[in-house]
Amino acid sequence: MPKLPVISGKDAIKKLEKVGYCIIRQKGSHVRLGCNDKMRKLITIPMHNELKVGLLHEIIKDANLTVGEFINL
Repeated sequence: MPKLPVISGKDAIKKLEKVGYCIIRQKGSHVRLGCNDKMRKLITIPMHNELKVGLLHEIIKDANLTVGEFINL
């Protein structure tokens, strides 16, 4: 499994938008993303400069992606 990069919340949102997620709403520093596909979960991403590795791993898991697929977006 490839090593997860350290990315910002803004970069994570850009990558998830490439696979069909779109911004539903924002409250404070948290952005909620949704998808038209009913099999995918709603994802909340904090707009931090650096997302911690565990949080990024959970975001990738909730988006039904592998780490390799996420890195290649």
